[in-house]
Amino acid sequence: MSDQLDRFYLVRQDMLTDAMQKTLEAKALLESEKVQQVAQAVKMVDLSRSAFYKYKDAVFPFHTVIKEQIITLSIQLQDKSGSLSLLLKEIAAANSNILTINQTIPLQGRANITVTIDTSALTIEIHELVRKIQAMEAVEHVEIVGSGSF
Repeated sequence: MSDQLDRFYLVRQDMLTDAMQKTLEAKALLESEKVQQVAQAVKMVDLSRSAFYKYKDAVFPFHTVIKEQIITLSIQLQDKSGSLSLLLKEIAAANSNILTINQTIPLQGRANITVTIDTSALTIEIHELVRKIQAMEAVEHVEIVGSGSF
């Protein structure tokens, strides 16, 4: 085994080079089966094949790195009858399994909810689940506050 381990960093998308971002776009086209060949994908995103092959095994969307892991979400929820139930239904609809849930006592009409979910069977991307939760009427704020392996 090598003494040098691969190191991974979480980098905001706008900090990636143009070629890295286009590589991610091309990979998404291939994964979605909108195109069948690398040549088609790179042409659609205006990227050279050599740049694609340079970065394809080095850049990944966050959701692909955290498959089969647990994610902890922090959610600020309005204190309305049924709002927690609707939140849990949204999480269940994405085929997520809730591992833990903690709720503070509602103060000033809001409660803080911390939910830890198993993402291994998730049927949508994590950012899409977060977007759906954020779009809920009773949800004021949601963010991923942690992730880890089983």
